[in-house]
Amino acid sequence: MKYNTRLGLIVLLFPFLVTVKAQRLPRLAVAESNHHFLQTSNGKPFFWLGDTGWLLFSKLNREESIRYLQDRANKGFNVIQVMVLHELNVTNYYGDSALIHQSIITPNSTKGNNPDDPDAYDYWDHLDYVIREAGKKGIYIALVPIWGDIVKSGNISAQQAVEYTTWLVRRYRSKSNIIWINGGDIRGDAHAEIWQAMGETIRKNDSRHLITFHPFGRTSSSWWYHEADWLDLNEFQSGHQSYEQDRSDKSYGEDNWKYIRDDYVRMPVKPTLDGEPSYEGIPHGLHDGNQPYWNADDVRRYAYWSVFSGGCGFTYGHNAIMQMHKPGDNHPAFSVREYWDEALQAPGATQMKHLKELMLSQSYFDRIPDQSILVEPERPKYAYQAATRGKNFAFVYTYDGSSVAVIMGKLAGNQVLAKWFNPRNGEITTIGQYENAGTRVFEPAGPPGDGKDWVLILESVK
Repeated sequence: MKYNTRLGLIVLLFPFLVTVKAQRLPRLAVAESNHHFLQTSNGKPFFWLGDTGWLLFSKLNREESIRYLQDRANKGFNVIQVMVLHELNVTNYYGDSALIHQSIITPNSTKGNNPDDPDAYDYWDHLDYVIREAGKKGIYIALVPIWGDIVKSGNISAQQAVEYTTWLVRRYRSKSNIIWINGGDIRGDAHAEIWQAMGETIRKNDSRHLITFHPFGRTSSSWWYHEADWLDLNEFQSGHQSYEQDRSDKSYGEDNWKYIRDDYVRMPVKPTLDGEPSYEGIPHGLHDGNQPYWNADDVRRYAYWSVFSGGCGFTYGHNAIMQMHKPGDNHPAFSVREYWDEALQAPGATQMKHLKELMLSQSYFDRIPDQSILVEPERPKYAYQAATRGKNFAFVYTYDGSSVAVIMGKLAGNQVLAKWFNPRNGEITTIGQYENAGTRVFEPAGPPGDGKDWVLILESVK
């Protein structure tokens, strides 16, 4: 192991620090009253605001991990999606291999957990550390046991996957801040026997934590595993292609709200969310740096469209952060233009908290998607407006800043209070109070245009 002793006083105090009990976060579950959403074990709403820190365990040291986790906690993120094994030869920052001889059934786990002793701090101890620190900051770690590329390579069997998954789950099932993500950027019908066996193994050995499946771009876990007993909630990957580039089975293009629409009506009812939309700072279609790059405006559009359409949350991503790009990386991916620590302050990342705060500002479990409150419910592409409501409130998102024509009378009460919510900064401006009948057109402040987005808020006046 190669350990950086610049931790100074933290290292000297390490024997004391490891005795501090990490915060036990409440267990997460599918909401009892509305199976489309999530709740904590004490019945409180849980809005999944995720980040894709896929290579967190292998690329960042302890100091960097704390910096990243603290930044994400400060910005309201409460879930980090992370690969446990990206490759069979994966090592961490300190040079520790995850596996002995790259064999998935022989994790390279040593006795002890002392960063001052190269023989007593290994790859798995580093995972322990990051998971513990995340819990202290109110963050759940969504673990992907085996990335899809490993399975596609044909180097492991279903039995080996079960042996490894059993060991991994038993090691981490006592942690309060764990979510399990089966799969890993792969279609569920590719090596389905392995994914099914892994899902069953996780559930057999851990009945307390949520399980989902992270599929390939432009697909949803619901296509293959919606009725599986081990799957608690669906994830789809709306992907990184533009309307023009999309060649998928359904060719939904950038309309990620359509995946939510499809999953929302499936039986039995299960929550669903966009687990990988277009990343901020990545080129359209991923592979050509000469293409335009997705930006904060696009990220907000994916977020509000999917959540207002019935999603239980949203996972943000940034090109530099998902691969934890650092100076000296030999083969950075996807024409990345920034380092991970520079990308922490990317505009889209700082704006995600406003969505979470908005969704938690009203009654939570009675919310439904409802396009029927709009005079024009089927507007195309960027003109699409997404509407959601509860008994006493309604939200309508307009990405291009166009006027919002509403059919009143869907909310309780004779009067409604109308407001504009700015997704870029979270500011709310009161419009006025109106009779709750007929139709009414609301004009956003400022000129229209892509990325000039607003949320119309309507509230019952008691």
